[in-house]
Amino acid sequence: MFVDQVKIYVKGGDGGNGMVAFRREKYVPKGGPAGGDGGNGADVVFEVEEGLRTLMDFRYKRHFKAPRGEHGMSKNQHGRNAKDMIVKVPPGTVVTDAVTGETIADLTQHGQQAVIAKAGRGGRGNSRFASPSNPAPELSENGEPGQEREVTLELKVLADVGLVGFPSVGKSTLLSVVSAAKPKIADYHFTTIVPNLGMVETEDSRSFVMADLPGLIEGAHSGVGLGHQFLRHIERTRVIVHVIDMAAIEGRDPFEDYITINKELQEYNMRLLERPQIIVANKMDMPDAEENLKVFKEKLEEDYPIFPVSAITRTGLRDLLFAIADKLETTPEFPLEEVQEEAGVHRVLYKHEADERQFFISRDSDGSFVLTGEGIEKLFKMTDFSRDESVKRFARQMRGMGIDEELRQRGAKDGDIVKLMEYEFEFID
Repeated sequence: MFVDQVKIYVKGGDGGNGMVAFRREKYVPKGGPAGGDGGNGADVVFEVEEGLRTLMDFRYKRHFKAPRGEHGMSKNQHGRNAKDMIVKVPPGTVVTDAVTGETIADLTQHGQQAVIAKAGRGGRGNSRFASPSNPAPELSENGEPGQEREVTLELKVLADVGLVGFPSVGKSTLLSVVSAAKPKIADYHFTTIVPNLGMVETEDSRSFVMADLPGLIEGAHSGVGLGHQFLRHIERTRVIVHVIDMAAIEGRDPFEDYITINKELQEYNMRLLERPQIIVANKMDMPDAEENLKVFKEKLEEDYPIFPVSAITRTGLRDLLFAIADKLETTPEFPLEEVQEEAGVHRVLYKHEADERQFFISRDSDGSFVLTGEGIEKLFKMTDFSRDESVKRFARQMRGMGIDEELRQRGAKDGDIVKLMEYEFEFID
């Protein structure tokens, strides 16, 4: 089964907790604090494995949670850092944030890596908080929580050449005779339901990868037929080979076919028509093909090369493959994301951006105040509430963030309930 799009959940490992400990050794009076720091958690790292061809594995495992760091220990021993979690993906995988739509990574080369979910750092032990005014602190931090997010994986096959055209025009047959690929071939529409890749080698020992993409029909860009599922795979191809049934076996006009498919490519992505196109007039061994080709050439306005071939009798294929190889040598790769840059001019725009708010305050239906926000929630998770000193430190940090002041401005009175995550506090003025 070919799977080329999937949504998964990833979470970086939490940091290990810092420790509260004191040095207790014979003949060492007042040994002082000796609590070690926690270890850092593990990142979730995606790595390209060239042997993979599909995202099938992610259908069965959709949650990836990296291990946390080891907790700090006594005698100032640091907890062990966790080893990164390596997740293998096929070449051509584009990773985007499922919520924001932002592209996180475009993974194409074997061995290429990208950190998808960052780990949390280890919490500090009480040795870190010792000071002249507080030489024996009973205070430590919990580990920082790792980053968690939902991401969408989208596979865009890595092929130099993409075969496009209506169903049953002979794309699979063409791929099968010019390469060692063995696509399914039959005399009904949509025989090909997944992209097929084949390595093609010309007589002068040049080689390239050709992809036979499932047949497009009118309306493919908006979800008609199979085309909309696989149009993404043509985005990486450098040369488009447009296969047309010049014998018009199914009664369609070859020129209308050509116009329809190009319109679908344009509707899906305007930039697809920037790629060089080679037109393959297939089934030239059939009656009426020569006459139809003559009419087609008269109607064609673009200056695209046309190659009359017969995939069944293998006539005309040698010249076609040479032309494709020549075109590939002069065609650069097209970036998936457009980068606008003037030649020789590099401009940097510096913007002043205010820090993201650390907290937000809202009212619940029962009149209590609700605290939310990434900053305050992270601070809460890193606080050890089993120790009075940690609780006092948390209160000071909240005051420093301006939470107390904003609660007063919103009308909070002594004894009012303040909720943070699943916990409740009492506001004391």
